[in-house]
Amino acid sequence: MSTLLYIKANVKPEGKSRTFRISDEFINTYKSSHPDDNVITLDLYKEDINFLSEEGVMLHVPNPGEGRNHPILKYAYQFVEADKYVFAEPLWNLSIPAILKAYIDYICITNITFKYTAQGPVGLCQGKKAINITTRGGAYSTGPFAEYEMGDRYLKTILGFLGIYDYTTITAEKMDVMGEDIETAINNAIQNAKEIANNF
Repeated sequence: MSTLLYIKANVKPEGKSRTFRISDEFINTYKSSHPDDNVITLDLYKEDINFLSEEGVMLHVPNPGEGRNHPILKYAYQFVEADKYVFAEPLWNLSIPAILKAYIDYICITNITFKYTAQGPVGLCQGKKAINITTRGGAYSTGPFAEYEMGDRYLKTILGFLGIYDYTTITAEKMDVMGEDIETAINNAIQNAKEIANNF
């Protein structure tokens, strides 16, 4: 049995997020095709996620006495103990929502999700895999604005730092471009998500 951590980062109310329309379908399909797996949903806007304080920064060299019940360290332990990850967030201002970056600051803890060695940092989440499901207002996968996309690129980079190299992106683009068929783009992304979920 595997544990999948479903990490949601969008402030829009239930039913209003185009990103979650896709990611929720992924999760529903995943649950149907992996009935014995444990799926944990982590809606960051419903969690007590905050920007790091001085105390939070000091936790990057954690006290061995601090455990899984600590308000920050619990997220790092939860992350490293999962086997699979599904991130769901829109592209905001060319990057990820700030709350998702704050969450990443929570989970990137020395000696929990990565460690330092004589050869440099080594990720402690080896052998795990991740899906990033994202929507974008414009076209950022290819073309002249591709270099402006720093959300999915950052997420792939930081997860690689933690040792997660099996990484797939599912996206629906041009969500805010006038004249585009938004529903077709979303439905195509949903179909893609369902196909990937069956074998994830």
